[in-house]
Amino acid sequence: MWIQGNYGNEIRVTKREATRAYHQGDCEQDVRLLAAIPHIKRQLDKLDPEKLKLELSEYGAWDDIELSDHDMNIIRWLWIGCGDIYDNLPASFTDY
Repeated sequence: MWIQGNYGNEIRVTKREATRAYHQGDCEQDVRLLAAIPHIKRQLDKLDPEKLKLELSEYGAWDDIELSDHDMNIIRWLWIGCGDIYDNLPASFTDY
């Protein structure tokens, strides 16, 4: 599966990985664990900080001060993308 943003931000994440990072309750620790996996981290390291900030600003959920933290922006963006993958899983998907 691909997470694709509006500003050229993209990353390849499997359905299994997405479901581990998007669930009920606080997901931050699980998203951080996902972000640390070497093949994910390599992709995240390539994201342009300004493009990521611009994309996240469209959600209106964070102010300029919050969006100045690139590391947290990566976590926010990865969590949102995992949610998109999770929300589009077929009902029969049970491979957690």
